Amino acid sequence: MKKVVTFGEVLMRIAPLGNRKLKQSNQLEYYFGGTEANVAISLAQFGNNTKHITAVSNDFVGDAVKSYLQKLGVDTGLIIDSYHPLGLYFLEVGAVMRSSTIAYNRSNSAFCHIDPDAINWEKALEDCDWFHWTGITPALSLNAYKALQKGLEIANQKGITISADPAYRSGLWNYGHKAKDILNQLVELSNVFIGGPNEINELLDTSFSYENEDFIQASKLLIQKYPNIKGVFDKTRVSLNASWHKIKARLWNGVDFYETNELEITHVVDRIGTGDAYAAGLIHGLMHYDNQKALQFANAACALKHTIEGDANLVSEAEVLHIIEGNLSGRIKR
Repeated sequence: MKKVVTFGEVLMRIAPLGNRKLKQSNQLEYYFGGTEANVAISLAQFGNNTKHITAVSNDFVGDAVKSYLQKLGVDTGLIIDSYHPLGLYFLEVGAVMRSSTIAYNRSNSAFCHIDPDAINWEKALEDCDWFHWTGITPALSLNAYKALQKGLEIANQKGITISADPAYRSGLWNYGHKAKDILNQLVELSNVFIGGPNEINELLDTSFSYENEDFIQASKLLIQKYPNIKGVFDKTRVSLNASWHKIKARLWNGVDFYETNELEITHVVDRIGTGDAYAAGLIHGLMHYDNQKALQFANAACALKHTIEGDANLVSEAEVLHIIEGNLSGRIKR
């Protein structure tokens, strides 16, 4: 088994049942999630050895987070207990032309107050094959940024492959540092870039479009600036409405361009965590297959997550391979 370490906040999702709005419901359901934790969970379902590092509240809610991760195969041995509360987000699930909406309550969370010196990165990254981070983490607080930076530096010293998903969320960067400066610094320490023209434009102040030729040119420019990046892996989406999406994926590895076939999801069960499912599928694919099959695996994993309730993708490697082989009918397996 390959060992993957992820680092980021775990949140509790609170939502009315079904497609109701909060003001019309007095019943709520909850899930635990968080982009990096979702990646760790999905990778564990594929048979990898995963460890997630975070900080949670020192109460029964934090205990429930650990139990949830452990149940799904994720090592929680280095999770930090905090006297600050677990972060929350509230979700109203949309349908057809009505968009889903999210409200966050995380500014005083346990993870935002994480002590960078409390993480034993040498121990956390022992025998590690892969380390994954996203742009959400350094956006949350100065402490979270410093902790991630330290982890990336040690991962580099150990020769560990590092994937970067530098998602930019303008509303999160509220502690006085420029997002572009920090994200550029962290991407420089990484090897695999998960993103496309939009993310590259944010980093490099460019204006590439979503067309394939612009994707290739943007990827070339990124690799030229950051020679440590060995490949750029993007996911594209066409949303006919909130319930009906089409997705495909593409890559530029410095030499070749490749694009997958489009997968159509005609009835979205849960949109949350689909990007995390793509990242997990890509990481698993790159650790076990060639680039082309890795991209197919990532796209199929992403598509399947649209059919799974909750934040994390709970499908197996065999289920993803079944989709890659062209089995799209959804017929009952007996």
